[in-house]
Amino acid sequence: VQLQAFGGGLVQPGGSLRLSCAASGLVLDYYAVSWFRQAPGKEREGVSCINSSDGNTYYDGSVKGRFTISRDNVKNTVYLQMNSLKPEDTAVYYCATGHRSHCSNYGYTPFYDYWGQGTQVTVSS
Repeated sequence: VQLQAFGGGLVQPGGSLRLSCAASGLVLDYYAVSWFRQAPGKEREGVSCINSSDGNTYYDGSVKGRFTISRDNVKNTVYLQMNSLKPEDTAVYYCATGHRSHCSNYGYTPFYDYWGQGTQVTVSS
């Protein structure tokens, strides 16, 4: 099983990026998938999650209204569309999944069996 996270980069405040999490060896549609981020000197935090069963989505308050998580089951990929980016969004972003279909307590990292390698997002002028 492998998750590959990509799409990060350098963007100015107010800009947008779309992160992708592509899976191999695992059908992402069967499981809840989350995005986390970790800024220097800070703990890894859950940003967003999408359920398997009903497709419901969940967001941390700091990104709600700006970020959108979605799935493409044909491509076996989960996306994180990030708009109106702020300097405080700067972090390494990771996707993760485990053998759960729902997003309850999605910020609890021990729930996850598989992690992407991380992609750097830098928001700076």
